[in-house]
Amino acid sequence: MDALSTLFDSTTFKWIILPLLIFSARIIDVTLGTIRIIYISRGLKYLAPIFGFFEVLIWLLAIGQIMQNLTNVVYYIAYATGFATGNFVGIYIEERMAVGTVIIRIITQKDASELIQYLRSEGYGVTSIDATGMTGPVKVIFTTIRRQNLEEIIKHIRRFNPKAFFSVEDVRFAKEGVFPPPKKLGSDTLKGLLKWQRKGK
Repeated sequence: MDALSTLFDSTTFKWIILPLLIFSARIIDVTLGTIRIIYISRGLKYLAPIFGFFEVLIWLLAIGQIMQNLTNVVYYIAYATGFATGNFVGIYIEERMAVGTVIIRIITQKDASELIQYLRSEGYGVTSIDATGMTGPVKVIFTTIRRQNLEEIIKHIRRFNPKAFFSVEDVRFAKEGVFPPPKKLGSDTLKGLLKWQRKGK
């Protein structure tokens, strides 16, 4: 106990260890909060409360240390820096997890038959219409895909129609859509979590 008390009272703990702990706690809780908000905005209601529980728990631990040491400016800096870093980390992780569904709108003047044929051959539902743009006739293509397939689809859009304009929008809810069969998942924990999330929608 004496050694533990000495550690807590040491200058190293107050000026280095504790600020690092506050910084790390803020990164974790803001990361969880960022992911939770994104999940709520997309209607993914099953994991959001779990993220919220741990977010608030970690936040209380961090703010408790701040309140006990109101005169230490280093703690404020660690707290604010952790908050800023947590936002970035949360968005990055959510992008890598790629949970949810998006709709891609493609507008092209070039013949889009190869692109449409490719998408349909891969099992994607495709709706195409003829329209008139600023410079003449265009083809407008709509397809709804899982976010985890977005990079692959964009790569093929650029391959078949390099100058096509396309936009991507999040879809809060989709029903009766046409999607390719999900790929076989390995034993990776994160992939298993995402598989469970999709089943729970």
